[in-house]
Amino acid sequence: MTTLLLLLPLAAAQAVAQGAPGGAPPPAPVGFVPVEITDHQITARLPGRVKASTVAEVRPQVSGIIREQLFEEGRVINAGDPLFKIEDDSYRAAVAAARAAVTQAKASYELSITEEKRALELFGNNAGSAQRRDAAVASRQSAEAGLQAAEARLMSAEIDLERTTIRAPISGVVGLSQATIGALVAAQQPAPLATIRQLDPVHVDVTQSAVDLLRYTSTPEGREMQNTGEAEMTLSDGTSYSVKGRLSAAEPQVEPTTGMITLRMTYPNPDHVLLPGMYVEVHLPQAIVRGSALVPQNAVLRDRSGATSVWVIENGAVAVRPVKVAGTAGNEWVIQEGLKAGDQVITSGFQKTGPGAPVTPVPEGGAAAPAADAPAETKGD
Repeated sequence: MTTLLLLLPLAAAQAVAQGAPGGAPPPAPVGFVPVEITDHQITARLPGRVKASTVAEVRPQVSGIIREQLFEEGRVINAGDPLFKIEDDSYRAAVAAARAAVTQAKASYELSITEEKRALELFGNNAGSAQRRDAAVASRQSAEAGLQAAEARLMSAEIDLERTTIRAPISGVVGLSQATIGALVAAQQPAPLATIRQLDPVHVDVTQSAVDLLRYTSTPEGREMQNTGEAEMTLSDGTSYSVKGRLSAAEPQVEPTTGMITLRMTYPNPDHVLLPGMYVEVHLPQAIVRGSALVPQNAVLRDRSGATSVWVIENGAVAVRPVKVAGTAGNEWVIQEGLKAGDQVITSGFQKTGPGAPVTPVPEGGAAAPAADAPAETKGD
C-alpha cells in the first residue's frame, strides 16, 4: 500500500510530462525545512483532568434547625470561618444543667475530703474505728469520681453547643449551599451542607505506560528529569497554562489490565483559572536525545510495518530517507537517527512529486511554498 502511494505522485508527474506539449514541465515546487542537529528534550503528552488538592464536605455534628447561613457561595473562605448556625437554645440549657451538676459534685467532693480528714484523725487518736476510716476514704474517692464525670458531661455539653456553629474545616472555595434556613439537619447525616475545595494548588492525575517510564528513567538524565518533574500544560482551548507544574507523586503500582502508572502533577493556581473537572494535557519531560533533529509531524511517513522515513531533497530530486523517531517535543518529532545537519526535509507538496523526481525547493513559509498535503495514510502519528 505504501509503495503504491509513493509511486502515485511519480506516475502522475510522468503522465503530465508525456502529455504536455513542448517537453517536460518544470520541477514541482516543494516546501522544506533545513535540519539542525542539536540536543532535544523528549516530552510525553499525557491527557488528564484537574482535581482540587483538598476537598471537604461540610456536615453537621449536632442535630437541629438551621437558623442562619453565614457565608457567600463561591467565595474563598479560611479554615474556622463560620458557615451555618443551628438553633442552640436546647444546647445552652444542657450546658447550664451540666454546670450545675459540676457545682453539686464539687460540693460533695469537698465535704468528702473534710470527713476523710476527720476519720483519719480519729483513727490516729484511737478514737475512731478502721471501718469508719475506710468508709470515709471510699466516700471521698466516689465523690472525686462523681466530680470528674460531671466535668466530662459539662465538657461534652459545651462541645455540642460549640458545634451549633458549623465552621469550615479547611481553607478554599466554598460551593453552593445544599441546605436552607429552617431546614432540619441531623448529626453525621450523609448529605453535605456544602463542599469546600482547595484550588491553589490543584492536582492533575495522568497515566503513562510503565514500559515508557522504565525506559526513560533507566538513564541518569531521565531519572533527574523524573525527580525534577517540571511540566508545561495545555488547556482545553489549546492555550498554554502560564505556570509550570511538577511531578508530586506516583502511584506505587502498575494497573494490571492496562500496564499504566498513575502520575500526579501539581500546578499553582493563584487566580483559580483551573477548575476541577477541566480537561488538560500535560507535557511531561522524559529524556534528552543528544545529536538529534526536529521535523514537523506531517513530514514523517510510516509504512505498513511501522517503519518511519522522510523525503529529503538530494541533488535537486526527492530521496527517501529512513529515520528513527525517539519521541515528541511539542508538535514536532525528535529524529534520533537518519538525518544530518543541512539536510532539506520536505514538508509540503507531496502530491505533486515522488521519489526520484526533480523538485524546486521552497523554504517552508516562503511565498511560493505549497500547502502541506502529505497523504493521510503516510503521515506520522
